[in-house]
Formats: sequence, structure tokens, C-alpha cells
Amino acid sequence: MNSAPVLSVSGVTKSYRHVQALRGVDLEVRPGEVHALLGDNGAGKSTLMKIIAGVVMPDSGSIVVRGEEVRFERPSDAQAAGIETVYQDLALAPSLTPGENLFLGRELMRPGLLGRLGFVDRAAMSREATAELAGLGARTPTSHVEVEALSGGQKQAVAVARAARWGSALIMMDEPTAALGVAQTASVLDLIRRVRDERGLSVLLVSHSLPDVFAVADRATVLRLGTSVLTSDISSVSTNDLIAAMTGGDMIIPGARA
Repeated sequence: MNSAPVLSVSGVTKSYRHVQALRGVDLEVRPGEVHALLGDNGAGKSTLMKIIAGVVMPDSGSIVVRGEEVRFERPSDAQAAGIETVYQDLALAPSLTPGENLFLGRELMRPGLLGRLGFVDRAAMSREATAELAGLGARTPTSHVEVEALSGGQKQAVAVARAARWGSALIMMDEPTAALGVAQTASVLDLIRRVRDERGLSVLLVSHSLPDVFAVADRATVLRLGTSVLTSDISSVSTNDLIAAMTGGDMIIPGARA
């Protein structure tokens, strides 16, 4: 695997009045890897994720995407750089079909005069959404069924497929298995593997579930009190090692970088 990072975050800081949320965070995500971002509540995970997504601007530090330093002032800047985000609430329109959600804000238009007049090609969006979901191994209807009628796992599949469709550099996923059952969790983890293995995309996985992390992640970075305290290959750490890093326990972890 090419070790040159697709995303490099260096010395990023962010404060909200008297609260220092990030205190110089470093993070590297390599091409084609699932990189877990871990930390206790208040560690700074959400703030860092929002900075990478262009929702929040950092006070200092740098962000480099595929070798080019970037400055995100809005989410569309991050999207233009190939970064897509799957938030915990999924940001799906419940009254639209999965196909319509996949192209929300990026609708395919009818060919010719009808397209110029603003007519949307729903049939084409449904076909492409079906192919996108099938390519990720998801069995999810894409036409004539509104998203609100889908199961939790199917909704997650639609959100992941949308991110995989438009993301060319990195997909960020915020607690993708939260509130899902065992079978649905397994399906979502399989989606993550397929995004990495079959699409070659990098995934930054924010999760509190260490079993999920050990199931799909290649490497992990731990934040504590707004600082990155550990980056390691998953194969070099145990559950206790990661918990110790998150809580401040002293443990020597072979192969890890503090």
C-alpha cells in the first residue's frame, strides 16, 4: 500500500471562547485504508471531523489533501477536494427515494430540451443508484420507496453509497453502527470494507465501538483532551491499549507512535 497520506492534518488547533477543543492535532490517513479516530467524549473528535468537512475553520495548523495544502471555508470546499461525510443522522431526505437521495443537490437532468427546462431524470438516477448500491453489496430498493420506509441498515447503505459516489479522496463516517442491531451492524461493516477494497477509497471512521474498529480498521489515532496521543497499526494494539490511550493510562504499545 502507498504510504503517502491522502489526508494530512498538522498542528490543528481550535478554541471556542475559553474552551480549547483542539491543542495541536496531527493525523494522517493513507490511501485505501480504514483509519479509526478514537477518543472519549470531549476529546475533540467531532471538532476535528467538522474542520476536515469544512463546517468549522481551525484557528491554526494545516490540512493537506493528496499533497496540496487546502483551506476549507465551507462544506462545498471539502467536497470539491473529494471529501464526503456520512454524519450520524445520515442527512437523508425522508420523503425522497434512495435514488433521489443519492443525487440530492446533484440531480441528473433529462436530455435535450427537457433538461434545459429543468426536468429531472428520475429513471436515470434510480438506475445509477441501483448500480451503486449493488456494487457495494447492498440490497436496497431505489425507486418507488421513500427512505423513511427503509430499515436503519438500509438507510446507512444509502448514505454510504452517496458518499462513495461523490467522494474521490476520503469518506468520513461518524458512528455508522450506532443504534443498529447485530445483523445491520455486520452489513454496514461490510459496506466499509467494500468501499476500501473495491473502490480503493480511504475511510476515516469515528467510532466508540472498539469491536467495530478491530473488525475493519487498518490503523487508529487516539485523541485525548484535544491532542493526538497515539497512532498505531491495529495489529499492534489491544483493546486495553486503546482504552489506556483514551483515558491516560501508561502502557507501552509495540509498534505505536505517540
